[in-house]
Amino acid sequence: MLNLLLNSENLPYPDPLHPIVVHFVIAMVFFSFFCDLVGYFTHNIRMFEVSFWNLFVASVAIFLAIIVGQFEAGLAQPYEAVKPVLNLHTLIGWSLAGIVVTITAWRFVIRSRNHQKIPPAYLGMAMFLIVLVTFQVYLGTRLVWVYGLHVEPVVRAAKEGFLQ
Repeated sequence: MLNLLLNSENLPYPDPLHPIVVHFVIAMVFFSFFCDLVGYFTHNIRMFEVSFWNLFVASVAIFLAIIVGQFEAGLAQPYEAVKPVLNLHTLIGWSLAGIVVTITAWRFVIRSRNHQKIPPAYLGMAMFLIVLVTFQVYLGTRLVWVYGLHVEPVVRAAKEGFLQ
């Protein structure tokens, strides 16, 4: 019965939602870091405010991205070759949620104490976040473009038992 409600991409709706939501989060995290760098080097404190609010919204939106991603991963019917990458992507995704919220909280404290500058240590941690997000993007890209999760021919092959 459930299979009758799923489309050719094994989803109950036309297209995967996870990439849409997660790209929003990725853009906000990257833009936040960019604004912090510009603000740090130009002493433009307005950039710090833009950075903070982008990071704040990203720290909320990342949970929506994870929930939708977990739902879609459950519908993907992953075959053996994809499971290690999917598991690592899931683990890093949940870890990123904690890291983004922690960095946002730290950024809030920095903003509360002195909204006119940020410490270099914060920029270092934000750079670590950028590296981790970039690796997560790489894993997500592999899930779609290498392993074909929610791609019609791969879904069909999995349903017909060609992938195990």
